[in-house]
Amino acid sequence: MSSLRDSAMTSKAWPFEEARKLLKRYEKAPPEKGYVLFETGYGPSGLPHIGTFGEVLRTTMVRRAFEEISDIPTKLVCFSDDLDGLRKVPGNVPNPERLEQHLQRPLTDVPDPFEKYESFGHHNNAMLRRFLDTFGFDYEFVSAREFYASGQFDEILLKCAEKYDDLMKIMLKSLREERQQSYSIFLPLHPESRRVMYVPMKHVDAQNGTVTFDDETGKEWTLPVTGGNVKLQWKPDFGARWAALGVDFEMYGKEHATNEKIYDAICRTLGARPPEHYSFELFLDDKGQKIAKSSGNGISIDEWLTYASTESLSYFMYQKPKTAKRLYFDVIPKAVDEYHQQLRAYAGQDDTQRLNNPVWHIHGGDVPASDMVVPFSMLLNLASVSSAETKDTLWGFIQRYAPDTGPDTHPGMDQAVGFAVRYYNDFVKPTKTYRLPTDQEREALEALRAELAAYDGAMDDEALQSVVYAVGRDRFDPLRGWFTALYEVLLGASQGPRFGGFIALYGLDETIALIDHALAGTLVG
Repeated sequence: MSSLRDSAMTSKAWPFEEARKLLKRYEKAPPEKGYVLFETGYGPSGLPHIGTFGEVLRTTMVRRAFEEISDIPTKLVCFSDDLDGLRKVPGNVPNPERLEQHLQRPLTDVPDPFEKYESFGHHNNAMLRRFLDTFGFDYEFVSAREFYASGQFDEILLKCAEKYDDLMKIMLKSLREERQQSYSIFLPLHPESRRVMYVPMKHVDAQNGTVTFDDETGKEWTLPVTGGNVKLQWKPDFGARWAALGVDFEMYGKEHATNEKIYDAICRTLGARPPEHYSFELFLDDKGQKIAKSSGNGISIDEWLTYASTESLSYFMYQKPKTAKRLYFDVIPKAVDEYHQQLRAYAGQDDTQRLNNPVWHIHGGDVPASDMVVPFSMLLNLASVSSAETKDTLWGFIQRYAPDTGPDTHPGMDQAVGFAVRYYNDFVKPTKTYRLPTDQEREALEALRAELAAYDGAMDDEALQSVVYAVGRDRFDPLRGWFTALYEVLLGASQGPRFGGFIALYGLDETIALIDHALAGTLVG
C-alpha cells in the first residue's frame, strides 16, 4: 500500500471519511456489478443551478477519495426525473401560455417553449449535460423516460406490484389521513391525455403486472406497470431507483434527510441494500434566509463565475457541507484568497496535510501552483483607490510591484484582475463611503505621511507595515482603531488589506497623495 493510500485511510477530510464508510460495504467481496455506483438526481422542471453544481461536485470529491483508497472501479450516474409531470408553468420561459394546456404531462411530453428541442424535458436535460460538461465532470447521464420505457426498470416495477401492500404500508405511515385515501405508489400515465394521474388504484395484479384505476371521468383503465405506462411517486421512486441501479452512494440536501428511512425501507423491501448517503446543509442568503430558485435570493452559479473562478466556488462548496453557509456576493473575495492560500501551502505539505487540504479534493490530486502575486482582496482595494475601469490600470501597479509578472506569464492572475475590476464596479464602487478623520486620526495620518515622505527603505510589505504599525502603536489602544481609521478614511471601506502591502503595491507617492486628499476632505466630497 502506498504512503498516500496509508494517509488517506486515516485522513479526517470529510470526503475520505465518507469513502471509508463506502469501502466497508465491500470489505468481504467486491460488488457483483463490477463497480461502485455514485448517483446524483436532478428534477428537470428548471435549469441547473448552484445547488446542482454543489451536489455533483461534492459527490465527485467522495468518488475521488474512494478511488484513492480502493482499486474497485467507479461510476457516477446523473439521473434526470424527466418523466415527472409539469406541475406549474415556470415564470422564466418564453411563451408560457403555450404550456398551460400541458400541465401534469411528463416533462418529456411538454413542448419546448424555447423551440430548440423535442420537449421541455429534453431542453433542460441538454442544459444539464452542457452544464456538467462545462465543469469537466465524469458522469453517465440517465433519463427516467428512457429508464422506464426501455425495460431497465421493469424487474423492479414488477417487484413493486408484487410487494405493493408492503410498500403502501411504508408510505401510508408518513402521510396525513386525507392524503392516505387517494395515495398510490404507482402513478399511471393516461393512455389518451398522457397526463400523470394522481389516483388510487382499484386493483394491483402482481401476477399479470398490471394496475387498474378510474380516470377523472370515471372510466376504468388497466395498464401494465412496465414499459413506461406508469411511474412511481417520487419517494418510492427514490428507493426503487437505488434498487434498480445498485446505487452505493448518494448525497442530497437536508430536506431529504427526513425521508431517508422511507427511501431505505423501499429499497430493502425490493430486495436491495440501500446506499450510503450523506445529507448536506442548505445555503442561506445574506439575511440568513434559505436560498430558493422561486424567490431569486442568494447568488447563482453564473453570477459567481462573473466575479471569480470555478475553483473558488469549488473551495466554497468543499468547506463544512454539514453547516449552513451564507452564499452571497460578499463571500467571493474571501473564498478566492483562501483557495490561493491553500494552493501555496500545498507545495510544502506532507501526504497527510495534502489530503486534508481542500485543493487536493478540488483538483483530484493534480494540484496546480498559484500565480496570484497579489491577493484578490488587495486587488479590490487597489481598484477602489485607482477607480479602475480596465485591467490595464491594475496591471500598471502590479508590474511595478512585481516586474516579472504579466498577463501572458500569469494567466490566473490576469483572470483575477478582470474579475476584480468587474467586482469593484458592480459592488464596491456603489457602496464606498468615506468619512473625515477625527482629531486623533488626523494627527496620526499626518505622522504617517511624514514617515512615508522620509522613507528610503525597500518597497517591502513587512518593512512598510512596521512603519504603519509604529505610528498607530503610539496613538491607539487597541491598535484596531488605527487600522479601522485607515480603511474608512482612505479606502471608504469598513475593512481592508495589510496596509504595508497596500502601500508597496499602490506606491509611496500615491499613498502620500491619498492621505493628502483625505486630510483635505476631497475623498468625502
